[in-house]
Amino acid sequence: MLDEKQTVKVSKFLSLVLRHNPQAVGVTLDEAGWVGVDELLAACAAHGRRISRADLDHVVATNNKRRFAYSLDGRRIRASQGHSVPVELGLPATAPPDVLYHGTAAAAWPLIRQEGLRPMSRQDVHLSAAPGTALRVGARHGRPVVLVVDAAGMAAAGHAFRVSDNGVWLTDAVPPRWLRQAPQGGPGRR
Repeated sequence: MLDEKQTVKVSKFLSLVLRHNPQAVGVTLDEAGWVGVDELLAACAAHGRRISRADLDHVVATNNKRRFAYSLDGRRIRASQGHSVPVELGLPATAPPDVLYHGTAAAAWPLIRQEGLRPMSRQDVHLSAAPGTALRVGARHGRPVVLVVDAAGMAAAGHAFRVSDNGVWLTDAVPPRWLRQAPQGGPGRR
């Protein structure tokens, strides 16, 4: 069984392969981001990264962000979202909650205020239904800022939202008019 440090290391490696660079181990994702589990494990081993099926099961089951998902038959695996390689996850348009959140670094806010949120190297902008999650995401990039997204207003104006299997809200972009900075004490404070 993998310890916590090994689990994180395998998870990061799988994120690289299943979200950004499948060619790192010589696999090809299908149009929906799936790859055969046996193919993935064999390719990883051939590239010096031995991962057992039990270890893979452990990483999928214990990842607190549920970054990976198995197909219903358990024979394929994919990343739940966050791809920089082109995939179509097949997620249906879903009515969002009235408000969603995005965490970023304080230094990025002036540019975001002008240009809005763009997917950058990913396919979609990632949003959270919980301000605490957005705060944690923003803290990974420096002093965090939580942005409040008027998702209801965007949806009424025709913007589409999808929600990934692990609860991350996805949209193509968030124009500046639908954004405001949460108060310093948090989104619920005035």
